[in-house]
Amino acid sequence: MQNEQVVKVNGSGVKSSNGTIPVRVPALHDHVITATLNVSANAKALQEAQHHLESVLLGLERQFSPTPTGVGITVAWGLPYFHQYIPRLGKTSGFFKAGTPYPAYLPVDLLTSKMEGHTVYAVQESRTFPSDQPPPGFGPVRLEQNDVAVLLRSDSLANIMAATNALFGPGSNQAGGLFKVRSIRRGFSGGGFYGQQGLPSKLALAAHIPGAQSIPPQAQGFLGFTTTLQSNMGPGIIANLETLPGLTNQWPNGYFKQGTTMQLSHLFQDLATWYGQSFPQYAHRVQAMFQPGLSPAPGTLTLEPPGQSEADVAHGVRRYHAYGHSGSMAQVDSTTSPTTSNYGVAYPTGTTIPVRGDFDTLDNPFYYTSDPTGNHYSNKKAAGLHFIVFQPTIAIFNRIRLAMDGHYSDKTLPVAPRSPHAGINSVLHTTHRQNYLVPPRRYRSFPLAEFLV
Repeated sequence: MQNEQVVKVNGSGVKSSNGTIPVRVPALHDHVITATLNVSANAKALQEAQHHLESVLLGLERQFSPTPTGVGITVAWGLPYFHQYIPRLGKTSGFFKAGTPYPAYLPVDLLTSKMEGHTVYAVQESRTFPSDQPPPGFGPVRLEQNDVAVLLRSDSLANIMAATNALFGPGSNQAGGLFKVRSIRRGFSGGGFYGQQGLPSKLALAAHIPGAQSIPPQAQGFLGFTTTLQSNMGPGIIANLETLPGLTNQWPNGYFKQGTTMQLSHLFQDLATWYGQSFPQYAHRVQAMFQPGLSPAPGTLTLEPPGQSEADVAHGVRRYHAYGHSGSMAQVDSTTSPTTSNYGVAYPTGTTIPVRGDFDTLDNPFYYTSDPTGNHYSNKKAAGLHFIVFQPTIAIFNRIRLAMDGHYSDKTLPVAPRSPHAGINSVLHTTHRQNYLVPPRRYRSFPLAEFLV
């Protein structure tokens, strides 16, 4: 079975762009609410909270379909929740022995553990990367420590607000008493797939964002190009913890089987530089986003160039003194040989593993924050990206993110990671990052609380 929490964020279906390239059409609106817990750290309180939250979630599912016409809900849990609230399991079960301490009950990343010679878990603390650079005055990238993050996706803002109120409102039939909201992050994607003006162009122009006049009217995102190609989104349940053989210890009967991991970041996007100073021509932006040497018809927004191997990327650097964003990551975000999943599904070489769920925003950096000073909140609109991606292990995300900076396991490309020749890195400014564990639907509410005594 697929992770029923994550499949709901995949959008309203598939259309054909340019007549031949399949594209997943995302929901128009996305909100993420992060929070810490307002629950006592004892078995009784946590188990009562578990039942209460699940009751609210079931009520929302009766009210709304899990599609963009309703509202999709994904509940993800940060390591602080497990560390502080589940320090040790008190009951023996089919999954764990009584007394199992944190983090020994978390999914183990078998592949990375073997490579590094010690136990590495599927969810790791977030880290920074060579090209991470917040804008002036922001200080270092903030590695967040939220207990929980809830992702809500819909074509209807009214549906999202109803779900937000049910989950974080103060009434007895709502779950808000369980949480202390730390941030609300709002954004959008698409809207222009069928000929209309897309939300990125429309909203950036209305907010007078520098460079907004250059966003193609039908673009899915601020940077112009379509990102949710069928070929660069993990198919089916490939991003689950247990799907690919040998990745984690959740097959065949792990507690978190049918779960996944989630990475959540915020980045500013410098549109004035993207459309002007460093990448003034369409051809420059194509080569930065994809790979050097491409020359599609001017104005093409949906492109599907052939995947590059690590050797191809290195050859491109020698020839063009540059590499492209998607090209640099193709080798490490996909299967490297024909692979049959634990469920018997055959994936050919080059099948993408992660599932993206990112969306543009005008938050600066968040719509709401409980810590305006620490998060450098401003009510002045700014072009940004709330980046979300699901994958079996955070180590996979880390390897992909390093490749984006030209860092591979056996070589580092001779290009400065924030150079205009290093993909799109020079126009991105990361401010926040955190990793989460997304349990399967059956354990989405206060996972593991049932094993406390």
